[in-house]
Amino acid sequence: MLSWQWPALFALLPIPFIVRWLTHGDDASSSSIQVPFFDALQNLEQSQVSPQAGNWLKALLLWLLWASLVTAVARPTWVGEPLNLPQDRRDLMLAVDISGSMEQQDMLINNRYTDRITAVKAVVGEFVEKRASDRLGLILFGQQAYLQTPLTFDSKTVNQQLQEAQIGFAGNNTAIGDAIGLAIKRLRGRPAESRVLILLTDGANTAGTEPLQAAAIAAEAKIRIHTVGVGASEMITRSLFGRKQRVNPSRDLDEYTLKAIAEQTGGQYFRARDPKELQKIYAEIDRLEPMPEEQTFRPTRSLLHWPLSAALGFSLLLMLFRKIL
Repeated sequence: MLSWQWPALFALLPIPFIVRWLTHGDDASSSSIQVPFFDALQNLEQSQVSPQAGNWLKALLLWLLWASLVTAVARPTWVGEPLNLPQDRRDLMLAVDISGSMEQQDMLINNRYTDRITAVKAVVGEFVEKRASDRLGLILFGQQAYLQTPLTFDSKTVNQQLQEAQIGFAGNNTAIGDAIGLAIKRLRGRPAESRVLILLTDGANTAGTEPLQAAAIAAEAKIRIHTVGVGASEMITRSLFGRKQRVNPSRDLDEYTLKAIAEQTGGQYFRARDPKELQKIYAEIDRLEPMPEEQTFRPTRSLLHWPLSAALGFSLLLMLFRKIL
């Protein structure tokens, strides 16, 4: 798109005609307006040597020269299509517990209980799809922690790897500290403001590194950890004799440690007792770790050289015609 920095200057284009009209018929020696550039126009009319057609041609070249100079001073600029500026995105590492306890069926969906890992896959998968502009990674942990997906912008692959995760592949115990340690290795070299770990578990640390020690190292590395404790706080079951009884399926959840990890690293602790709460939690994390707004710019290219080149060309033609006519 063509734009002009000072388009009002085009009002100067008729000045040669105005000067010519004001000085028409006046004696050149008594003229009160002395503009050397436009004296040539007056001299063209008084010339008896050049043909009339040559005078008009020179007058046209003079005006074109003037128009080119005015166009150049108006600063023509070509403005391109909007382009997205690269933004500093979050580096989000997701650590998901796939120990044996995640098979517990205490997540109520449509009046039916389903296992925890199914609810987690649904909610976390939706969260991953929304963060398509961030660099995401996936850690799965049980008795051991392993990197399922390195940090990548390919959110579809991250979600696919999450959906394919199977209970027990990493053992039946829970190595929370090891999951944090692995995340530290992957996030340490990333920009300081974007290092985030979201750790989800339904139990307590029963293997590997002490979680609070790992959290202290994460805090030193400026890695923010949000922790999510998943599992219902109570549910009705039947005993061997058919009697109903209330039980706490999340009695093994170590909320104290999860809260301490979050507090120590500048994150927050969340408790998800059902899929609806889990959805609200990840919506809140989405708010706490916002993606930067898209910024665009329109590339500009100066076209000043074109009217200046035209002005130079018209000047050369005028010099040529002065010699010929």
